[in-house]
Amino acid sequence: MSAGWNTIESDAGVFTYLINSLGVKDVQFEELVSLDANFLRQRSPVYGVIFLFRYPTGDKRRATPLDGIFDHEAAKSQFFAAQTIQNACGTQALLSVLLNKVDAIDVGPRLQEFRDFTSAFPADVCFTEQETASIFPSANMHQLRGEALSNSELIRDAHNSFARASPFADEAQLLATEDDDVYHFIAYTVMNGKLYELDGLQPAPIAHDSCTPDEFPDKVIPVLERRIERYPAQEIRFNLLAMVRDLRIRAREIDDQNWVYQEEQKRRAWQWENALRRHNFIGFVGEILQGAVRSKLVEGGGNYAGWVEEAKAKTKARLDEHQKAKE
Repeated sequence: MSAGWNTIESDAGVFTYLINSLGVKDVQFEELVSLDANFLRQRSPVYGVIFLFRYPTGDKRRATPLDGIFDHEAAKSQFFAAQTIQNACGTQALLSVLLNKVDAIDVGPRLQEFRDFTSAFPADVCFTEQETASIFPSANMHQLRGEALSNSELIRDAHNSFARASPFADEAQLLATEDDDVYHFIAYTVMNGKLYELDGLQPAPIAHDSCTPDEFPDKVIPVLERRIERYPAQEIRFNLLAMVRDLRIRAREIDDQNWVYQEEQKRRAWQWENALRRHNFIGFVGEILQGAVRSKLVEGGGNYAGWVEEAKAKTKARLDEHQKAKE
C-alpha cells in the first residue's frame, strides 16, 4: 500500500468497522438495494446516507448545482470540508454525516477532538504557498478543513486498514483520465431543519428542502431518484448505504432474539470479510499456478501448450465481451 490514501470498498461491513475503529459507538451501515422509503424508515433512526456513483470526469464545476442550491452559510456553521486528495471521499462522506450529528451520536473522544479543532476553520479558504507549507508541508493552495482531514494520521490509518492489500499499485500516483471509470462518494443528511447534500468536490453544502429527521427517508429518496435520472437508463453502477443506529439495540429493545442473532451473524461475517481484505493472497495464488503448471508438464503430450492456448482464447473472449458492453 502507498503512504497516501488507498481505495476502500463501498461496503456496509467496511464502513461499520471503520467508524468503530475511530471510536464511534452504536452506529452501523446498512446497504439499500432499492430506493424504498419504507425500507429506510424501518431502520430509523437514520442519520444519513452515503451514495456512490460514477463520476463524470469531463464535467466542469458549475456556478449553481443541477439540483438544490449552494448554502455557503451552512459551510460556516456546520462541518463541511473540501476534498483535497483522491481515494478519501468515502471516509470523508461518512465523516460529513458523523461530525454533523454529534448531538445524536457518540463519535468518541478522538473524532470529537478533531471536530473541535477544525470547527474554527473556514470550510473553504486558501493560503499563499508559503503559509500553506508552514501549516501542512505536503499541501499547496488547498482548503484548510480538507487539508486537516487529509493530513490526519488517525483517520488515514483507520481508512487504509480496510483497503485491499496490493503489492503492485501505488495508488497515490494514479491519475484518472476522461476515459476512466471514476467513482465518488457523497453524503445526504439533515442539518438545521434542511436536507443537505455534502460533496467535498463542491464549494458548499447543497440545500434541497426543509426536512426533519423523521421526514428524511421520504425526502431523500426523490433527490436520489433525480440524481440517478441524469445517467443513461442502462447505468446501474450505484451503491447506497444508510448510516443507522446499531440494529442490535432496537432488536433488544423489542426482545426479538432472532433479530439479535441475525445481526450478530452479520457482524461475524463482516469481520471475516474484512480480515480477508487485509490479506495478500499473491503468494498463495502463485503456489497454485505453479502446481497447475507442474501437473500439465507431467502429463506431457502437448497438454501444457493446449492449456495455455485455451486460456488465451477464453481471456480474449471475455475482453471482447467487456468491450462490447462498454460500447
